Amino acid sequence: MKLTEPVPGGPCWVELSTSDVGAAQAFYAALFGWRSETDPRPEAGGYTTARLGEDAVAAFSPLYRPEQEPAWTVSFATEDANASADAVRSAGGTVLMGPVDVFDQGRFTVVADPAGAVFSLWQARAFPGAGRFNDPGTLGWTELRTPDPQGALAFYPAVFGWTVSDSAHFTHWGVDGADLGGMKQQGDEERARTPAHWLPYFTVSDTERTAAGALSAGGQPLAPPAHIPGGPWVATLRDPQGARFGIHTP
Repeated sequence: MKLTEPVPGGPCWVELSTSDVGAAQAFYAALFGWRSETDPRPEAGGYTTARLGEDAVAAFSPLYRPEQEPAWTVSFATEDANASADAVRSAGGTVLMGPVDVFDQGRFTVVADPAGAVFSLWQARAFPGAGRFNDPGTLGWTELRTPDPQGALAFYPAVFGWTVSDSAHFTHWGVDGADLGGMKQQGDEERARTPAHWLPYFTVSDTERTAAGALSAGGQPLAPPAHIPGGPWVATLRDPQGARFGIHTP
């Protein structure tokens, strides 16, 4: 990402909803060096912040519904969660929850684009979002996997005002031209087994070594480490509870 801190329209946070918070903490601590702090307040519902040093970089939470699948959710910053939720509806998306206040930390809502890809909107108050991007063990890229790229090209600029750099093979999203992520069209095989989704990529110093460590810790490969000509090394994985995520070495 060309962004180094949360800005309106850019990714500001990632959190994992999982069937086993303790196991997830151990897995990602081994992978990225995270340490975890669980909010002790009963009303926080076991929400756990992952840190690198003193910087908050991600979070874990239990599943809130029995039918919910473990998944990472990417949050994008907004100056007005209510207005952004209205923009999602106007552009053909769906508001799934909220907007609601989270103590004094901020205001958020969970939404989905017209193809069903879920993401969150975060209006910061006391908590602005991740303290670091792009360093090893932190969010370094976001990618939309969708069966409807043309619909996404209409939806996301309408909601966020994103700039678009489009090519024959890949679309880059940006805030005022600063890349924040990209988009890939799902083929028939991927679409049959995986709904549209946002995939977070975490930066690592060695993609091959980190992927091997993930597999030895109980993760599963989705796409093995590969070098994009002129670009990064990348791999995509599932954690032991089934949540999808990516790793990359710039």
